[in-house]
Amino acid sequence: MKKIIKNGTIVTATDTYQADLLIDNGKITAIGHDFPVGGAEVIDAHGAYVFPGGIDPHTHLEMPFGGTVSKDDFETGTIAAAFGGTTTVIDFCLTNKGEPMKNAIQTWHAKSKDKAVIDYSFHLMIGEINDDVLEELPVVMDEEGITSFKVFMAYKNVFQADDGTLFRTLLAAKELGGLVMVHAENGDVIEYLVNEALEQGNTDPIYHALTRPPEVEGEATGRAAQLTGLANSQLYVVHVSCAEAVEKIAQARRKGYDVWGETCPQYLVLDQTHLEKPDFEGAKYVWSPPLREKWHQDVLWNALKNGDLQTLGSDQCSFDFNGQKDLGKGDFSKIPNGGPIIEDRVSILFSEGVKKGRININQFVDIVATRNAKLFGLYPQKGTIAVGADADIVIFDPNAERTISAETHHMAVDYNPFEGMKITGEPVSVLSRGEFVIREKQFVGKAGTGQYLKRARYNSSTASVTDKVSN
Repeated sequence: MKKIIKNGTIVTATDTYQADLLIDNGKITAIGHDFPVGGAEVIDAHGAYVFPGGIDPHTHLEMPFGGTVSKDDFETGTIAAAFGGTTTVIDFCLTNKGEPMKNAIQTWHAKSKDKAVIDYSFHLMIGEINDDVLEELPVVMDEEGITSFKVFMAYKNVFQADDGTLFRTLLAAKELGGLVMVHAENGDVIEYLVNEALEQGNTDPIYHALTRPPEVEGEATGRAAQLTGLANSQLYVVHVSCAEAVEKIAQARRKGYDVWGETCPQYLVLDQTHLEKPDFEGAKYVWSPPLREKWHQDVLWNALKNGDLQTLGSDQCSFDFNGQKDLGKGDFSKIPNGGPIIEDRVSILFSEGVKKGRININQFVDIVATRNAKLFGLYPQKGTIAVGADADIVIFDPNAERTISAETHHMAVDYNPFEGMKITGEPVSVLSRGEFVIREKQFVGKAGTGQYLKRARYNSSTASVTDKVSN
């Protein structure tokens, strides 16, 4: 059935204007005014913004970690994402050394099969580089449409790869048209600091932050950026949390290196003091990189505003406080790393960013949707409102007020790190390829309707272009 979204204010990364949308067969077929109804369903968006659906480039759904598995799977996680205004997620396939990468991809297809309520794709972890991996990479890109690869510089003896692996991955990505992603922390130094803290009897959650100081993130970010320049390749730094890392990304970009940076809402609004909460409550805020001293928040906001950082991911990796986070009682290094963020990513950026004048509304759309589509081979099918694009639409009330709480969120965990935070602006209805997933704040979707997306290869010209904003 055709749909017409009327009377809303359409916002893209470049423009803000009044118009109606005609949707047919899952696509936006026309943008204009006074379309003949002709049996179409008419949706009145008066007083609301009409955004392209958000794209979350960084999720870990049903991910094994630290002797347990993240709580939200591809059903609960994508339902929560949809409530939050996200219509596409890109999750991470974890590989095992010595095994074909296709094994990991098949595992993640099995996890997601018949579960997702919105569209999704995968990144692929690279833990080793050898002839077998180099032969398999182009096959993965062609057959699976996986065109982004993650290298961990941290989690020694678990995920961490050495510099040679990172450099050879960058060289392969340059040749094949892939985008290399890095978790940039110096895992060797972290291991030393963690062992030192435990030997001294320092076991509380706050020591998670104190043994992963900003310097280890800044150093690793700078090292990865320099190797990218040497390889003449392309790099995406995930979950940037501190001034030291922002500075290294900005320096690399000024040199002309093809380097991009992502931050997350938790780093924009929470700080290191949360890990000091009594009764082990600080464990709720253990993720990596850790929360920083509050002054880093202004640096991150300024970096989003001036373009030194370009995207916002959630780094969704949820664990219950009771039964999972408490595995680390008496040893902070055993607290499963991660938090439930996917549902509040978009609204927090709008409330704290747009409403408070830190970024403008077009930048907001670029940060939560458009730039991710361009970087990860989904544009213009996703990430914008244009004729021919998928009708992934968020009807957003900019004045709705709510208080974030675990009692009302839709994630499958027993706490929310933003508990009690008052925000302004929330999605009212969300459409994925022209069909309602959320309608008037109620879930009306169905598990398994989300489609797996094969993505195009990285294109630096597409990734970099930012049209002049008309207003």
